[in-house]
Amino acid sequence: MPEFTEEVVNQLLDIDDAFKAPGKLMQILMDKSQREQLFRNFLAVSADMSFDWFHEYFEDEQAQRKTKKQDFTPEAVAKVLTRLTTGSHSNYDIAAGTGGITIAKWWSDCLAAPFWKYCPSDYFYYCEELSDRAVPFLLFNLAIRGMNAYVIHGDSLSRETKQIYFIQNDHDDFLQFSSINMMPHSEAVAKEFEVSEWLEPAKQHIESTELSGPVAEIIYQVTGGRRVK
Repeated sequence: MPEFTEEVVNQLLDIDDAFKAPGKLMQILMDKSQREQLFRNFLAVSADMSFDWFHEYFEDEQAQRKTKKQDFTPEAVAKVLTRLTTGSHSNYDIAAGTGGITIAKWWSDCLAAPFWKYCPSDYFYYCEELSDRAVPFLLFNLAIRGMNAYVIHGDSLSRETKQIYFIQNDHDDFLQFSSINMMPHSEAVAKEFEVSEWLEPAKQHIESTELSGPVAEIIYQVTGGRRVK
């Protein structure tokens, strides 16, 4: 990851200290125009999206090794895991971190399909992550790659959950970025994702004008006025 050094990432995020990165990144992610401009700025540095740009940056500057025992899955291990799931059009990544394993699976899926036949809607990725500091980087990595995914921000064992994000490629076009939607804290959502307790208030953030996916009907019922594919 020679391109995305601490200095480069901090400059792109307009921060003077790497510790500020998660908060600043999350703030940008929640504004679609700012987010997509940031995506373009990152892609101007490197268009190689086959690996996690933040692996070293996060591990060196953000990882909470003492409190959460965080460590990253080596890229070689991620590739082996991807080979073991060849042929599957979905991926379940618990303790996803910034998304290295999911990115490896996504890249393998991209290479397996003919260039003119690859459709993001044929694939779905499911991630769970506890760390407040990792989640913004995870959301960034999924959305910039145009994936369709869920991200559960919470404890995978106790099912205590802060937020659930629905990442959707609205155009079903691998050259497009994904939208970022936040799931309502409804009884139906809690049941679908086995949430034992919500640890944060619900936040209203729906970007997609047409919603698809396994629980799109739940969002439709809650928000109203939106068509579901």
